[in-house]
Amino acid sequence: MGKEKGAGTSAKKNSLRARKTLVAYSFIMPNLIGFFVFTFVPIVFSLFLSFCEWDSGNPIKFVGLKNFIYMFTKDNSFRISLLNTVYYTVVTVPVTLALSLFLAILMNKPLKGRVFFRSVLFFPYVASLVAIAVVWMALFNPDRGPVNNVLMAIGISNPPRWAASTTWAMPTIIGLTVWKGMGYYMIVYLAALQGVSRDLYEAASLDGANKWQQFINITWPCVTPTTFYILVLLMVSTFKSYDIMYITTQGGPGEATKVLAYHIYNQAFVSAKFGYASAVAMILLAIIVLVTLVQFRFEKKFTSYL
Repeated sequence: MGKEKGAGTSAKKNSLRARKTLVAYSFIMPNLIGFFVFTFVPIVFSLFLSFCEWDSGNPIKFVGLKNFIYMFTKDNSFRISLLNTVYYTVVTVPVTLALSLFLAILMNKPLKGRVFFRSVLFFPYVASLVAIAVVWMALFNPDRGPVNNVLMAIGISNPPRWAASTTWAMPTIIGLTVWKGMGYYMIVYLAALQGVSRDLYEAASLDGANKWQQFINITWPCVTPTTFYILVLLMVSTFKSYDIMYITTQGGPGEATKVLAYHIYNQAFVSAKFGYASAVAMILLAIIVLVTLVQFRFEKKFTSYL
């Protein structure tokens, strides 16, 4: 009897475990199906297409490494787009990190009206990109924009042409990107700062540590995991950025703001070179994966050092 009772109890436990597993998979399955259909399959097809020629109107033609050879030897726009992407990323990421952390520290203090200022700083992130871009370009209009009017009022007779200049177009786009995104990352940093015990700062103050020493020895180590999280998000988003350039400058003037994602769009949907566009997309994917892996490796070493 005891054995039968034990066997029955074990069967019930197995049945309950199976039901719980089935419920868990039922929640996960829609996301897995969506990922497989809309992400995994297109990536695999793009990988195959990168070794082919296809204009969507004629049959797919396998060409081997022709697209990649042309990319690195003859396509000057690819080299310009790659350099512009690196420039855009290298400047945007640290500036956004620094400003977001600075604003988070400021908004973490008991300031009067800080809830209002948090909302104002966060608003560009949730607002329409088109609206934000229109406002930004109006501010930096080289002829009638208030920024140049202020610069001329303080004695600068020839202010920058901003988005109309090949020199200043990319800094203008970088400024727009930072303004749009820093409010969100400020909120992420703010959540991390609010998890830091105030006792640590009080103890440091009693030991004679100034504000900078408190930042270096308390604030920065505590927000380092959050910083790496934000760094990964920023790196990926800047490398694949396309919409801002499309809305504002269309890659111009000339090719001053043409980045890899915009180059892929032109090759695919303007020139109908879907095979070549897929080859450029694979290079962009490889760069993003490589940069992300380096970041995770560096994070482990830096965290262990702290």
